[in-house]
Amino acid sequence: MKSKQRLSDLRVMSEDQLVDEVLKLKKEQFNLRFQRATGQLENTSRVKVVRREIARAKSLVSQKRSAQK
Repeated sequence: MKSKQRLSDLRVMSEDQLVDEVLKLKKEQFNLRFQRATGQLENTSRVKVVRREIARAKSLVSQKRSAQK
């Protein structure tokens, strides 16, 4: 359910906002990977969620770019 709400939030963002969101998520993904490598990661499922959110945001950026052409 949360991902559906998240998708609707992403759809109303502009292309620039989506690119910023991807960068923010990639930083979070890096931090999660670092925590996992050092054994400090508590919520391991967050890695998968962030990876999917990145893909979702990138897909929307691609859709918005193709719609402009």
